[in-house]
Amino acid sequence: MRYQTVYRKRTICCTRSRRPKLYSWHAPEVECIGKGKAHKPYEFGVKVTITTTNRRCKGGQFVLHAKALAGNPYDGHTLAQAVEETESLTGRKVERVFVDKGYRGHSTPDPRRVFISGQKRGVHGVIKRELKRRSAIEPVIGHLKDDGHLGRNFLKGRHGDRNNAVLSAVGHNCRLLLRWLKLLLCLILTAIRAASSRQSLLKPAC
Repeated sequence: MRYQTVYRKRTICCTRSRRPKLYSWHAPEVECIGKGKAHKPYEFGVKVTITTTNRRCKGGQFVLHAKALAGNPYDGHTLAQAVEETESLTGRKVERVFVDKGYRGHSTPDPRRVFISGQKRGVHGVIKRELKRRSAIEPVIGHLKDDGHLGRNFLKGRHGDRNNAVLSAVGHNCRLLLRWLKLLLCLILTAIRAASSRQSLLKPAC
């Protein structure tokens, strides 16, 4: 299972302060989120957790869990709840969790099943190969932002943030299912045409 936090964007300046600040008049729930990157040190919006499977399914990379996190919590403190909710949604126990370096210091009940990007200790064999696939969640996040409108939320309030995160994940999964059904329909139509052509060739002349 791969777990990642993504951010919705807002454009306004940010200053260090312990007091709550208003960054947007029409969306007071927007928060200043430090990214720690040189080209994009800050983003404005609400954190959203995205969970996918580590192994790619035949139909595509499905989203297992998506949730908006109000209050700009530390990524590591949200991991335990996300794993628990993913297990309750899927009905399966999560064997291993692969995260990025922002989740150092996480508080999961079983820290031995959590592997951080760049980790060397205890990483070998299958786990090493699975850890290399952690970055495969990035295209999923890109599709959620561009195709699923996760990058720009048009719903109001914190309830709108939560609903937008879930609807974006549902839309992504539905698009994968529709693509698979389209392929299945093409195969069925091809088989029907092939069967009808064989029957026409075997039809006796009058």
